[in-house]
Amino acid sequence: MKGEAKYGEWAFLGGIFIAVLLGIGASFVPADWIPLLWGMLAALGIIAGFMNITEKEVNSFLIATIALLAVANSIVPIEVVLKSVPAGDVIVAAISGFMSALVAFIGPAGFIVAIKAIYELGKSE
Repeated sequence: MKGEAKYGEWAFLGGIFIAVLLGIGASFVPADWIPLLWGMLAALGIIAGFMNITEKEVNSFLIATIALLAVANSIVPIEVVLKSVPAGDVIVAAISGFMSALVAFIGPAGFIVAIKAIYELGKSE
């Protein structure tokens, strides 16, 4: 069980690292790597959802996932303001890319955790 937790931690850290890479450095990443990195994000999210979140952490994780998805969808007003400052387009591209990549990582993890929670609720004792 301890080894599984370590893999889950590495999957989570790898997902965050790739999300930062895609967000901030997407213009430096070769274009043919982008689909592979998005796929890796989703796969790492699934692994993290299976291995990292214990039954005790389910509610907190799902609430945090909902908050993240809400923030990611409401970032447009900030982007409008940032576009009016010098180098705003670069900042907006980095923030928006990072948030999209983070959603691509956390979304599958949230899905897996939600399915596990529904299964546990429906399981007969």
